[in-house]
Amino acid sequence: MSINFNNALGIHADALNVRSQRAEILANNLANSDTPGYKARDLDFKGILQGEYENRERMQLERTQNRHIPAEGVLVDSALKFRIPHQPAIDGNTVEADIEQAEFSQNAMDFQASFTFLNSKFSGLTKAMKNQ
Repeated sequence: MSINFNNALGIHADALNVRSQRAEILANNLANSDTPGYKARDLDFKGILQGEYENRERMQLERTQNRHIPAEGVLVDSALKFRIPHQPAIDGNTVEADIEQAEFSQNAMDFQASFTFLNSKFSGLTKAMKNQ
């Protein structure tokens, strides 16, 4: 009898990937909190996990010779949204450090919760394989 890891682990493995991407984006926002004109971004976490952004628009890059490697570029990354600030800065920067830090902390706790849940799932699967 084989184990289907997608069924056994559920959505938490995908959640870890999305949470790590979101942590990178939030850290980028914090790093650019003093950059004039920088616009804070964030991922639509629920939309990504529900599969709303699977069919992104893509564009085919033109090749000038047949020996060039075919490539495609993302035309629109619709899962990455601009954050609407409560109090935008005069210089056009929309990063609010306290909100970004709170979002980063919440994301870190959610990542840890998913990781702990996955760890318990793997422990259960290991015990099941050992017939304990």
